[in-house]
Amino acid sequence: LPEFESATSHVREALQAILHTILFIRSPGPVAPHDVECESFQITYTRIATDDDNQVTPSSHQPYQYSLNHQQQQQNIQQAYNLHSQKSDLERKVDEAIETFLRTLTPIGPELMAGNLTVSFYERRARQKLFGLVHQEEKVVWEQWILRVVVNNTPRPMGEDEASVIERQRIQDTAEGMLKSVLLKVFDLAGSEIDHIPPVMYDFEIINSKRADDRDEVYSRVTNLPALINLGS
Repeated sequence: LPEFESATSHVREALQAILHTILFIRSPGPVAPHDVECESFQITYTRIATDDDNQVTPSSHQPYQYSLNHQQQQQNIQQAYNLHSQKSDLERKVDEAIETFLRTLTPIGPELMAGNLTVSFYERRARQKLFGLVHQEEKVVWEQWILRVVVNNTPRPMGEDEASVIERQRIQDTAEGMLKSVLLKVFDLAGSEIDHIPPVMYDFEIINSKRADDRDEVYSRVTNLPALINLGS
C-alpha cells in the first residue's frame, strides 16, 4: 500500500480506519456495516458493526408468541451475544496490534519514526506426517497487506498568526490526502484479485514486519503453493 505519514496525535485513528476497512472488506461471512466518522480527518470509513452499534434485545410485548418461540428466541439471543463477543475481540485485537506496532517504530531521522504493518489472512489446514500417524495443523497465508507508516513527531505550530494557521492546515491536508490514497488503494486492490480467497472460514493476524523488498511501487502478487497475494508497498 502507499506509504502513510501522520502526526503522533492522529496516527492511531488513521491506522484504525485502514485496518478496519481491510478487515471489513475481507470478512469471511455476512456482517453488518457501521460507518465511523473520523475525528481528526474529514473521512468516513466502514467497519464491522458490534452489538453496541445495533442492540439486540428480546421482545416482551407479545407474551404468548414469546412463550411459544422461547427456545428459538433464546438461541437467537445467544448467537447475537456470541457475535458481539467475537467482534469486541476483533476491535481489541486491532487496538492492541496498533499499540504494539507504535512501540516498535524505528527512528529514521529527526522527529521521524517508521515501521511496517502487515495484515495477513490465513486458513488452517490439517497436515499429516510420519505416514499419517501424526496430525498437525498449519497456517496457510493466502493474502498479505503491507503498509509503510511514518510517524512525524515534529511539534505543530500553535500560534494564531497567519503563517502558523497555514502550516497547520498544510500538515492536516497532507495527512488526510495520504489516508484517502491508502483507503482508495485498498478498495482498488481488494476488487482486483478475488479468486485466491478460500471458500472456508479463515482468520487474520496483524504484525510488525520488515520492509518489503519492492519499495518503489504498489504491487499485487499471487504465488503458488499455497496461493498467496501480497498487497504492499
